[in-house]
Amino acid sequence: MKPDLRILLAGVPMKNPVMVASGTFGYGPEYADLVNLNQLGAIVVKGISLEPWKGNRTPRLVEVPGGLINAIGLQNPGVNGFIEKYMPFLRTHDVAVIVNIWGKTAEEYAEVAARFDGVPGVHALEINISCPNIKAGGNAFGTNLDATRLVVSAVRRKTRLPIIPKLAPNVSDIGAFARACEESGADAISLINSFPAMAIDIETRRPILANVTGGLSGPAIHPIAVKLVYEAAKAVKVPLVAIGGITSAREAIEFMIAGASAVAVGTANFTEPLTAIEVIRGLEEYLCRHNIPNVSDLVRSLRL
Repeated sequence: MKPDLRILLAGVPMKNPVMVASGTFGYGPEYADLVNLNQLGAIVVKGISLEPWKGNRTPRLVEVPGGLINAIGLQNPGVNGFIEKYMPFLRTHDVAVIVNIWGKTAEEYAEVAARFDGVPGVHALEINISCPNIKAGGNAFGTNLDATRLVVSAVRRKTRLPIIPKLAPNVSDIGAFARACEESGADAISLINSFPAMAIDIETRRPILANVTGGLSGPAIHPIAVKLVYEAAKAVKVPLVAIGGITSAREAIEFMIAGASAVAVGTANFTEPLTAIEVIRGLEEYLCRHNIPNVSDLVRSLRL
């Protein structure tokens, strides 16, 4: 008998717990010729702001041992541009759509959330309070408890959609930030965002990225992400979405044992677009091999 991979994440039904992470999969059409979008648990689209945003100057990406540093700067077409250009395409697919949102102020976050409220085909909002490569807002919200509460509460008041704040990794107590989100009305929590990082060209002695610093993602951050998911799971009852260095089913399963109800594949999408599909298959094989009938039985199953 095949195991049941279906989950209910913050009230959103999903075929399986494997998502693609914001900023690594575009808005869906970019990967549609390579990946069967209908097989995914959810698509988390690239971050959307109130108005169109051009992002940072190039170069905006640099490979480093164990991962990637990016400073894209959240380039996007704005709320109206996204709804008009991409939602018709996404509505033709049988997959949950989670829109990542951001703003320069708490009021902007709330207004973006309000604009998506009631838009057909949008199932939930991921609140990017922790982007390390944009100077306006970004990490300032995700590393301050009061600012975290302010943004999450402001968004909660403006939308009926499930809200999923995305936490920064560079804080002293991830549990405190998870609790702040839960207490402010979050329906789930995603973690972690990329780590603030930097790379230097030693021949020119100049930063490689035009933005000087960016966010480190990829396999190098996975063990740290597992620890933070484990700590967040001890602090809150809402479901967690784990992100960080997933390249195979193994890392996804590790996250779920540590406490995540769902996982999101990120940087691996750039090198192998079918990673999320392979993770789904590997997860099913693991459940069969261990006689686990439902994927939810794996969540928070760490043996100490």
